[in-house]
Amino acid sequence: MKKNVTLIGMPASGKSTVGVLLAKRLGYSFVDCDILIQEQEGRLLKEIIAQEGMEGFMAVENRVNASLHVKSSVIAPGGSVIYGKEAMEHLKEISTIVYLKLSYEEVKSRLGNLVDRGVVLKDGMTLLDLYNERVPYYEKYADITIDEAGIKSVGEVVDILRGMIEKSWETEK
Repeated sequence: MKKNVTLIGMPASGKSTVGVLLAKRLGYSFVDCDILIQEQEGRLLKEIIAQEGMEGFMAVENRVNASLHVKSSVIAPGGSVIYGKEAMEHLKEISTIVYLKLSYEEVKSRLGNLVDRGVVLKDGMTLLDLYNERVPYYEKYADITIDEAGIKSVGEVVDILRGMIEKSWETEK
């Protein structure tokens, strides 16, 4: 049975916020993959992107996430993890994948300044383009999808999610 949980979704979907609270409720560790990448590379994410470009960054991200070895953890990778085939295969093998689904309008309102949030868009790409490109990947990899529309608080998201995860684990036995 997979006893890790990996949260995927757009930037600002709540992966880190929900992840920390979910880890506390499950008695798990919390793993922020962006911090792991920075620790292993000895550079900030924005420095990796500036020095190696988006393709170089995504290769580093794929490598770090594909080599992650944890138990009883809630894992929060960056929103672009879904582009790394090896990383996603590995995460799917070691964890239950949960897609934190937000509408485009909610993502846009939560993100504010894209640069400050570390969101890098390819030349000519808009946030809507990025959203439309990524959503099919999130849906493809998800074992569980939680649509945050209409949910009033982070605590409520965590409670609903905990129940969904525990139910999925029971059916895996």
